[in-house]
Amino acid sequence: MTGATEYPPLWQPDPNAVGETRMAMFMQAAGCGGYADLWQWSVDQPEAFWPMLWDFCGAVGERGARTLLDGDRMPGARWFPEARLNYAENLLKIRDDGEALVFWGEDKVRRRMTRAELYAGVACFQQFLIEAGVGEGDRVAGYLPNLPETLIAMLATTALGAIWSSASPDFGVQGVLDRFGQIEPKVLLCVDGYWYNGKPVDCLGKNAEVVAQMPSLVRTVVVSYLNAEPDLAKIPNAVRWGSNATVDAKKEVIFKKVAFDHPLFIMFSSGTTGVPKCIVHGHGGVLLQHLKEHQLHSDVRPGDRLFYFTTCGWMMWNWLVSG
Repeated sequence: MTGATEYPPLWQPDPNAVGETRMAMFMQAAGCGGYADLWQWSVDQPEAFWPMLWDFCGAVGERGARTLLDGDRMPGARWFPEARLNYAENLLKIRDDGEALVFWGEDKVRRRMTRAELYAGVACFQQFLIEAGVGEGDRVAGYLPNLPETLIAMLATTALGAIWSSASPDFGVQGVLDRFGQIEPKVLLCVDGYWYNGKPVDCLGKNAEVVAQMPSLVRTVVVSYLNAEPDLAKIPNAVRWGSNATVDAKKEVIFKKVAFDHPLFIMFSSGTTGVPKCIVHGHGGVLLQHLKEHQLHSDVRPGDRLFYFTTCGWMMWNWLVSG
């Protein structure tokens, strides 16, 4: 635009550090001269790009020997048609004492969890899910804030080949039923309440209304956030998180190997044009896309802190937890 003011960039990377990024390393391994070349190569030769990304980013699973694409039209194309993998296994492959997450619930609650503690928590909750009859293809829904328990429940669910879906506790009863009512979950996780701007917000009444109108539920698990022992009397078949005394913390997590396109998450459209529409994401697609975005585009490394301000009703929560 003629006469427009030119402003300097807010930030530019150190030229000496650019060559040490994961993106630069990947471009070098691919033999590409720059980002434009890499992008063009990924478009022109996806059958070469995606297997190389799989190996470079350290994805855990069996790729299979067949061609990358089974058909070349959308809809209808199938990626890695012989692959067998599990998203949760990739997130839990390290079990050391390094921090897996740091949680702050405003200025009220602060918690830290190591990778070993995260793995043990997933193993325990997975046993509860198995006792509740949850298996491959079943749906588990979380009506929860972005808590450590939410991550644990998602990993325990998806490790079994079951399907996870979540919504934020600030959603109203009808908004939750419009979403979860379509997918008929077997288990619902909810919270006794949450903190907002320093004030407690009780959720037990809403939880009771939701459960009463969701006949598919076998069990409801209430996570204690505001109170150590919330009153669950009005919520049918409800138990408090961690109350199952029969679990064995030393058991290994079961990782069900599934097809590349096996459903992992069910997310929803906004609902601005009617009832929210279901959007299904698969194990392999989510894993590779998130590895690409975290490692190449964001240069996330072991030990880095990754933060995104999001509720569990937005797809950015799913992106965040892959980190």
